[in-house]
Amino acid sequence: MTDSAVTRAALGAGTLEMLILKTLDTGVLHGYAIAQHIERLSKDVLAVEQGSLYPALERLQAKGWVTSQWKASPTGRQARYYTITASGRKHLGAKKTEYDRVALAVARVMRGT
Repeated sequence: MTDSAVTRAALGAGTLEMLILKTLDTGVLHGYAIAQHIERLSKDVLAVEQGSLYPALERLQAKGWVTSQWKASPTGRQARYYTITASGRKHLGAKKTEYDRVALAVARVMRGT
């Protein structure tokens, strides 16, 4: 994590959950791969720490938006792989619409228009 990386405290749990769902919308991944994907696509601006990632994944499972299954990873170790559900995709769509609306409003305020 770099000094300028944004952590969970700055992101908020809802935003982290949205990013996890968006990541899983690309395919089935284990936790570490989810964190790497978010960090890589954000060009290391967003840092996903284990202490935030795994509780978020548990919350998503409890809500029925994600399922998981233990499988062997490419290194041969057992890893928990996560999959977004149809309900999770529906929720992601709603969250993306809300996010786009809020991001546009913030941009307007920051531009002063």
